[in-house]
Amino acid sequence: MKRRVTYIHSPIASPDAQLSGDSLSITGLDAAKEERITLGVDEIPIEIRETLQPLQRLHIRWTTEKGFDTAVPFSSRNSPGLSVIYVPREPETATDKQFCTRLGNIFGSGVRKCSSPKESFTKPLVLSEGATSSATLQYHTLLPSLADFVAYLQNTVCESTTSNCASTMESLLSVASLDVDYDEVSQTLTVSAFWDHPLGRQKGWTETITKNDGNAKFNRVEVGLLSMERSTQPEELSLGGTLAVVGVDTKLKPTLFSFPSRHHPLPDKATFKASWDLPTGLHPKLRISLSAEALARPPAPADATCALNAYLTLPSTFFADRYQLSTKDPLFLESHNLVGLRAISGETDLEAPDWVVPGWGSNLLVDLATPSSHSELPEDGTWDATIPLHLRYLQPSPSGNQSMSLPWPVVFWACTAGEGTMLNKSPFDQVNLGWDGLFDPQTLFYQVHPDVPEGQGTVEDIHVPVLRVSEGLMDTTKRVELGTMAVIGVGFLWILWKLLGVVRSNNHGVKVQKTE
Repeated sequence: MKRRVTYIHSPIASPDAQLSGDSLSITGLDAAKEERITLGVDEIPIEIRETLQPLQRLHIRWTTEKGFDTAVPFSSRNSPGLSVIYVPREPETATDKQFCTRLGNIFGSGVRKCSSPKESFTKPLVLSEGATSSATLQYHTLLPSLADFVAYLQNTVCESTTSNCASTMESLLSVASLDVDYDEVSQTLTVSAFWDHPLGRQKGWTETITKNDGNAKFNRVEVGLLSMERSTQPEELSLGGTLAVVGVDTKLKPTLFSFPSRHHPLPDKATFKASWDLPTGLHPKLRISLSAEALARPPAPADATCALNAYLTLPSTFFADRYQLSTKDPLFLESHNLVGLRAISGETDLEAPDWVVPGWGSNLLVDLATPSSHSELPEDGTWDATIPLHLRYLQPSPSGNQSMSLPWPVVFWACTAGEGTMLNKSPFDQVNLGWDGLFDPQTLFYQVHPDVPEGQGTVEDIHVPVLRVSEGLMDTTKRVELGTMAVIGVGFLWILWKLLGVVRSNNHGVKVQKTE
């Protein structure tokens, strides 16, 4: 079992860190933090091991609905909620209902619309050849909290360990993002947690990192106290600071290194907001409002081709009309500030109500148009793009209303990398995010930051009128059914009466001709 702890602090900060023996003490360090633990298959709890056995790869991503800041080199973002990328060894494995059952046991009741990967997961559309496996399936559900996941870990992993284990697991309740990756080839399970700020009300991280933490015996514990440095190449990131292997090194070692990276930062003012156009109705429009800094071409190589993209994750209650968004009509595209639809996958049936849709939902990637000059921007300096969506017919409710939630999209610039650039050598590489598989592996991404209003999150709610189910002598749905049958019956009798009238009229005409 290996552990890697990385602190990303301000370049002007002076970390207070003391290395002695088998421990490293950190005091009051204001920084973002990523902790990564790598386990061998034989170190994984048996229930999880049985779930992983028939799989080639499994990638689980959870992102908080609260706004948070990223830190280089952890610059990538994902839609809020729980995302799963599932790659079985054999196609028959995807019919196993146990996977969804165990996923629900681990992450709780928030795992909805999951019966089996074959029925409930969707197949992502791949735009670049060889970017992902043909057996890949994906799933997403809104999951506001990791409380059930933490309770599961405390009851399984911490069952025979010290109380320190339970408090360590509890710290996961405040993570900004959590990644779990399994790879059959390496026979390893990697868990990565990212905090954008110190825990609780602390002004900085104050903790002691040891090689042996309770009953957890680590073969290697690496710690990095790093900050971003100026890089010489546009496709590279540079980090400087100190590194140490706890229990091996006797002092912190200064370091400065550069590496090519797929994910790069944009200025803090490069932001976007998502909101509904009002009134929403049953055909709502999602408005993406971009700041002027977000519209500026990113610092990619001069010969790179760049495009601004929005990647939407739609629960099954929403859908996008592929035919509407695929149009080449310039008036439609200009009215929404869109270039066009690049990809769409998942549940895209235009007529099916939500209760007959088997899958969790759908994804779409849209090219956003940008102004040709600064003079095209409105007076407030923002640029709006709108994406027309549609609501499915929903189940009736006693109140006559249902509340639906839509996660904010991931908005980013995608730029081609220069020839000869290899972007797979980063020690902090972030892959299998769902949307990155839609691009060539040699693509540079520049993330636009969500500008989340205070007290809100990165999920937009919408209230939908549905059929009211009332209590009484007769249910509303029964009255509608009986009323519909009555109208159909009356209409049938009326048509039959008219047909009989025509027949009688024809028969009378025949008799008159014979008399003459």
